Amino acid sequence: MDGEEEIILREDPCSVFSAKDLESDTEATPMITTSEIIEHLFCPRFTYFMNCLNIPQHEELRYKVLKGRELHENREKTNVDYLRKRLGCVKKEISVYIASKKLGVRGIIDEVLHLSDGSLAPLDYKYAEYNDFIFRTHRVQSTVYALLIMENYKKPVKKGFICYVRGGNKIKEIIYSQNDLNYAMEVIAEIFDIIIKAFYPKKTAWQNRCIDCCYRNICV
Repeated sequence: MDGEEEIILREDPCSVFSAKDLESDTEATPMITTSEIIEHLFCPRFTYFMNCLNIPQHEELRYKVLKGRELHENREKTNVDYLRKRLGCVKKEISVYIASKKLGVRGIIDEVLHLSDGSLAPLDYKYAEYNDFIFRTHRVQSTVYALLIMENYKKPVKKGFICYVRGGNKIKEIIYSQNDLNYAMEVIAEIFDIIIKAFYPKKTAWQNRCIDCCYRNICV
């Protein structure tokens, strides 16, 4: 591939469910969202409280969540096409609902970009500032979008983009590696392991995350 790393989707690690599960799939088939993946990376106990005990976090009351929703509703009024042209975009799809029975994941991608080399790329908007590095949660979410796009569109996805709105619409590029794809699939499998077995996972090692956590009063 002219020096580029070949990205391989391995069948077994990619599939959370067996072939028999997929054949008998119904609307009741367990599915998680890309937002739940981010919450799990923040702290695995989010997965337990939300999916095993069915205790909502009432995220609709959080300021950043409200601002993020406002951003997604208004992004077409404020974003201009030259940003995409700089990325080699020849076509875009907005607010794309996408799902995978194999991964057990569903979500809405802000934009799916069709690039001039024939590949596709997810573009995700974040109501945040860019601080010289891409957060692990942002990278994993973008990688999951790449997996979903590759499965549904049957086209290569080599990279993705994140637009940091509070940083002056700064766009950062993520080049996906095989390790990125493998890690994203491992996280998904870890989430389903907690949900299916209903075991109480260890909390995050970052104690400062507990200060503003909606589950802090019941997390022991």
